[in-house]
Amino acid sequence: MFEQRSDTELVQACLAGDANAWRELVQRYQRLVYSISMRCGLAPEDADDVFQRVFTILLTRLETCRNRERLGPWLTTIARREAWRVFQERQSGRPGEDADALEDRPAIEPPPDALLEQIEAQDLILRAMDQLGERCRMLLQHLFFTREPPSYAEIAQKLSMPEGSIGPTRARCLQRLRRILDSLGFE
Repeated sequence: MFEQRSDTELVQACLAGDANAWRELVQRYQRLVYSISMRCGLAPEDADDVFQRVFTILLTRLETCRNRERLGPWLTTIARREAWRVFQERQSGRPGEDADALEDRPAIEPPPDALLEQIEAQDLILRAMDQLGERCRMLLQHLFFTREPPSYAEIAQKLSMPEGSIGPTRARCLQRLRRILDSLGFE
């Protein structure tokens, strides 16, 4: 089973000059940063700007980052601030922007902390799902991540497994997922 490095291990590797560690760190948090930007009502190109700003800040402050295991919440705060800053810049009508078009848009408030916590939790769950074995991941996706969950008979056919083993396998997969979530700091 592939063991994912902790945030602390990735930061240490980044500081040691490991380019792969930097890529892994960016991949780990890119969905989170983009989703915050989009929830703040930013256009995709503005979300790209926020993404670059957030990871530039991270890169410049990597060495002084104190609580490296709490990197996700820290990046969430930075992303929210940067998204709000970009939104305010767009609202103020920087040169070259159509001020009338901006006035027609509804005012968008930054998302509440509860929403950001939900986004962070979803990101942790996705990371944990990535660490599950293929069989568990597929089973849990069919059971919990589809709009209309298929019947056990349909799942058994899709996954080539006996229908009677779905329940016990689900229980084992959920236990494994819980252990992975605990190791990632999921509360």
